[in-house]
Amino acid sequence: MPRTALRICPLCEATCGLTLTIEGTGVTGARGDREDVFSRGFICPKGAAFGALDADPDRLRTPLVRRDGRLQEATWEEAFEAIAAAVPALVNAYGAQSVGVVLGNPNVHTMAGNLYPSLLLKALGTRNFFTASTLDQMPKHVSSGLLFGDPFAIPVPDLDRTDFLLLLGANPVESNGSLCTAPDFPGRLKALRARGGTLVVVDPRRTRTAKLADLHLAPRPGSDALLLAALAHTLLAEKLAAPGALEEQTEGLGELAGALASFTPEAVAPACDLTAAEIRDLARALAAVPTAAVYGRIGSCTVEYGTLASWLVDVLNILTGNLDRPGGVLFPLPAAGPRPRPAGPGKGFTLGRWRSRVSGHPEAKSELPIAALAEEIETPGEGRIRALVAIAANPVLSAPDGRRLDAALAGLDFMVSIDPYLNETSRHAHVVLPPPPPSQSAHHDFAFNGFAIRNQVRYSRPAVPLEADRLDECEIHARLVLAVSGMHGSAAPSSVDEMVIQGTLAKETADPRSPLHGQDPARLAGLLTGESGPERRLDLMLRLGPYGDRFGAGSAPEAGPGEDTGAGVGVGTGVGVGEGLSLERLLAHPHGIDLGPLRPRLPGVLRTRSGRIELLPDPITAELPRLRAALADRPASLVLVGRRHLRSNNSWLHNVPALTGGSNRCTLQVNPQDAGRLGLTEGGLARITADGGSLEVPVEVTDTVRTGVVSLPHGWGHDRDGARLSVASAVPGANVNQLLDGSRLDPLSGTAVLNGFPVELTPLP
Repeated sequence: MPRTALRICPLCEATCGLTLTIEGTGVTGARGDREDVFSRGFICPKGAAFGALDADPDRLRTPLVRRDGRLQEATWEEAFEAIAAAVPALVNAYGAQSVGVVLGNPNVHTMAGNLYPSLLLKALGTRNFFTASTLDQMPKHVSSGLLFGDPFAIPVPDLDRTDFLLLLGANPVESNGSLCTAPDFPGRLKALRARGGTLVVVDPRRTRTAKLADLHLAPRPGSDALLLAALAHTLLAEKLAAPGALEEQTEGLGELAGALASFTPEAVAPACDLTAAEIRDLARALAAVPTAAVYGRIGSCTVEYGTLASWLVDVLNILTGNLDRPGGVLFPLPAAGPRPRPAGPGKGFTLGRWRSRVSGHPEAKSELPIAALAEEIETPGEGRIRALVAIAANPVLSAPDGRRLDAALAGLDFMVSIDPYLNETSRHAHVVLPPPPPSQSAHHDFAFNGFAIRNQVRYSRPAVPLEADRLDECEIHARLVLAVSGMHGSAAPSSVDEMVIQGTLAKETADPRSPLHGQDPARLAGLLTGESGPERRLDLMLRLGPYGDRFGAGSAPEAGPGEDTGAGVGVGTGVGVGEGLSLERLLAHPHGIDLGPLRPRLPGVLRTRSGRIELLPDPITAELPRLRAALADRPASLVLVGRRHLRSNNSWLHNVPALTGGSNRCTLQVNPQDAGRLGLTEGGLARITADGGSLEVPVEVTDTVRTGVVSLPHGWGHDRDGARLSVASAVPGANVNQLLDGSRLDPLSGTAVLNGFPVELTPLP
């Protein structure tokens, strides 16, 4: 008989609740969970295809180990023995920096990817750490770190209460949102307009999101920072700025007008290809409404001035008084995150604490630019990366100059990949460790609840029992930590989790500010519940978090002004106020627990050295002259931007038949005027050339892209020998990042410039 099971969808940032239909051990259907406290039944095509992804016959079932130059099936013990023999020996011979770690985007969609990579890095002792953040969101982390002292203090738009939403470089109708966790983003945009609010979209393409807007502006790609600077200049020059209570909490307001003096609407308009009147009208509209939220994403981050654009987004939110205000942008308070601390000065945020070996790129948030990975492997000398651990990462397709990285990976002494597929990157590994399908894994969104537009907490246990020949993904990660530490065979995987639990409780009981101060850590550890080490760790995080029961030790410590102490527990859930969260309580609410709307949290969220918002930090001030110089630049005649597909997520989902075809195609979109000028025809081929080389791509002529701009989607290029992706390789598409050589980076964040770079087009017969 079929049965149903609940599962939080791991396929994008919306984190929708699913109800899975299961027959035997297979998922035969997926629909939205109407009782989910957050998503309320919403589902997109990716979630509906959960069963097809789960049962993909190309998913690896057993580990692969390279023998005599070929990857062959092996036992789990053989796989971890190979790692234990190779990695510690390389570290002993060449030092800790000889090992690199690269994390792909799917890590933040799994419990294992959130709980263990930090332990792996600590075990290895390497600073050669690369993630997908420098391909999409690092500018926002850097700007938040500089403004607020914490790179994870990213305010999100209060979508359900705002009167005015300004979106830049974002297409949430197709992406489902990014750094803004919001199930049914399209429905929320429609609700905004239905209640009389205004939606403004700034995008060089007339996306599905732009089609919903009251106003769509299509500036030249890469000009976001200039446009935002002109908006801020107008607010200050016309005395429309009204920061309100934020004025007392902000340093640098008085100096801002001088810093932005050059960016008048008239000076900026030619570079943006907008009129000065359009810019002024937008600034005035932003200032005139009761509440407003400015939100920028991929299109404003993966450009030459990505960090400045990200900073200016929050400058506008501050100048209009909408930061930390209901209806504006607010800081979430996730249940498994740290509990609020008293307001006051913090450690602050520092860039460039170390630099990459070859090109001297500064670290940001302990990460180096993934665009520098190839040169760190290729270049001889002390500290050269000789071994690589790649976890759910496919940088051969997602990072610039994939051909160069492809060749570099082939020259590694040793490589480990945790990946369900033999893809364009993992095919180079010496050991491949395949995690089980998502139906066989538990799920809690540690990362995305920190960007959620409503405080809530949900957890789903595995919907299907783990098959006998598989290892749980968390156990794979724990065993990997032991193997690289030289502890393979001498310690149980559970010891990794217990080490974390013991260390956390020891620190907590020694903290005089904690309600657990002076208590016995061993006794508290004995009170934790859960069927596994990861569940015990989740229980610990919930209990110590802002809504936790603190093991019955009493109420939360006094929070700083404006901080939320967790009194919202129980809103609409039947959980009594003051009872506090634990894993046991969460399991009693399988559809989740609603913790209420976001609330103001300043100044308690600030961790700057001054204890205030630092509006003009030195790195930003030093970067502004480069932006001023851009006012005199002659724009390229043709530039490229990427685009999102609702039925895709980077390079992950091209092997699922239900998610291929239709609009999810790798075509070069060209405006009819440009097509006519260049001699391009619908369905014909064109050669597109940029810094890194050339591609041959099919042309799609459409007026949804503005003149002077062409669009090619990200994540394609499944045409390399040795990968086992039968569906994706049948329609491989072209790898847009092969057009880049990795030299174009946002200097503050190290993020690759993937949008707004110049290209040339030539028609092909």
